Amino acid sequence: MYEKYGDKAKDRIYAITDKKDGALRKIADSEAMESFIVPDNIGGRYSVFTPVGLLPIACAGIDIDEMMRGLKDAQKEFFSKDFKANIGCQYAAARHILGQSKNVEILANYSPELSCVAQWWQQLFGESEGKDGKGTYPASLNYTTDLHSMGQFIQDGNKIFFETNLIVEKNGYNICIPHDENNFDKLNYLSGNTVEFVNNAAFEGTFKAHLSGKVPSIVIKIPEINAYYIAKLYYFFMVSCALSAYMIGVNPFDQPGVEEYKKNMKELLNK
Repeated sequence: MYEKYGDKAKDRIYAITDKKDGALRKIADSEAMESFIVPDNIGGRYSVFTPVGLLPIACAGIDIDEMMRGLKDAQKEFFSKDFKANIGCQYAAARHILGQSKNVEILANYSPELSCVAQWWQQLFGESEGKDGKGTYPASLNYTTDLHSMGQFIQDGNKIFFETNLIVEKNGYNICIPHDENNFDKLNYLSGNTVEFVNNAAFEGTFKAHLSGKVPSIVIKIPEINAYYIAKLYYFFMVSCALSAYMIGVNPFDQPGVEEYKKNMKELLNK
C-alpha cells in the first residue's frame, strides 16, 4: 500500500485493534489511521457483530443494516421467556438432553455457502463448552460431500453422536436437469427437476437413514441465505451456546485451555 500510494496509504487503511494497547494500536496512532475498537469483554468467537466482523462484511458488499435488523428481531425471539416460543432455548435443551448419552454433536450442512458458518459453530461450542472435563464435542460436516467419507460410520458405526441438520428451505439451486436422449446413466427420471429438488431429496433420504440407524437428529431451518437470516442464525447459536454451557456448569465466555498452549509456545520460543 505504501509503495503504491505513498503517504496517502494511511487514508485507505482501517485498523481494528485494542483501545489502548498492542502493536497495531501504536501503528494506527503514529500514522493517524482511522481505527475501530475491539471490545475488551467480547471473545473472538462472539465478535462477529463487532467491528472485527462488520467491517470486512461491509467491504464484501453485504448489507450490515439488514444484519442489524436481523439481530434486533433475533433478540426479541431468543430472549423470550416463553420456552415453547423460543427455539434458542429449545435447541439448548435438546442438545443438553442428548449430551447425557452422546459425546459428539455433528452439524450437518447441505449448502456449501454455509461451510464457514459451520466451522465458526464448531469453534463457538468447542471453545465455550469444553472445560472441566465437560462438553459435547462439536464436529461440522458438509453434505453431501462428507457423506462419502463419513456416511458409513454415522450409519453403522459407534453410536457416540447425535446430528443437527442445518437446512436452507430456498437455496436457489435452480439449475434444471436436462433430458439425455441416450440415457447412459439411467437418470432421465430426474430430467425437468432442479438441483434444489435433488438436494432436498438428499437431506430427506439421509435424515430417514440416520434415524433408522439410531442417530438422534435435530433440524434447524432458515428460509434462505441472506444478511437478515444469517444474522439471526448467528445470534441463535450464540444464545443457545451460552445456555448450553451454563446448563453443564461452565463459563461460556472464557477459554483457559487456549491460554495454556499459548503460554507453552511462548516458553518454547524463549519469549
